[in-house]
Amino acid sequence: MDDIDRQLVALLQQDAGQAYAALGRTVGLSAGATHERVRKLRERGVVRRTTVEVDPKALGLQVLSFVMVDSSTWMGESAEAFAAIPEIEEAHVIAGSASVLVKVRTATTEQLQDVLRRLYAIDGVSGTQATVALETFFERPPSAMG
Repeated sequence: MDDIDRQLVALLQQDAGQAYAALGRTVGLSAGATHERVRKLRERGVVRRTTVEVDPKALGLQVLSFVMVDSSTWMGESAEAFAAIPEIEEAHVIAGSASVLVKVRTATTEQLQDVLRRLYAIDGVSGTQATVALETFFERPPSAMG
């Protein structure tokens, strides 16, 4: 990726709905050249998808928690089981005392408790340690600029 690609990715992260002409003006390219650059960024997997960022609280999802999942077996092949729980936004195999770290959003702590029950139903899960976030200072996507 060169500097123009990095600028385009950063601009798309700010507002993915911008017209190619507007993006091009900002980085010094024509709309056609900008469109081609963005197409190649998609082909290479740099830009995986175009999406809308939604405020979870506006959807009633007030409870953000991070859950460390303990296991009695290797959890590396359990991605589908975690993905089947819609309240789980992210799941990561980790090093350390736990095997998997998941990010969960629910409307209530009762719903979080239900998610924990469903986690226990995954083959190999032997325990969980949930931490509820009281306040989020910020969340940000990866920076294309460095």
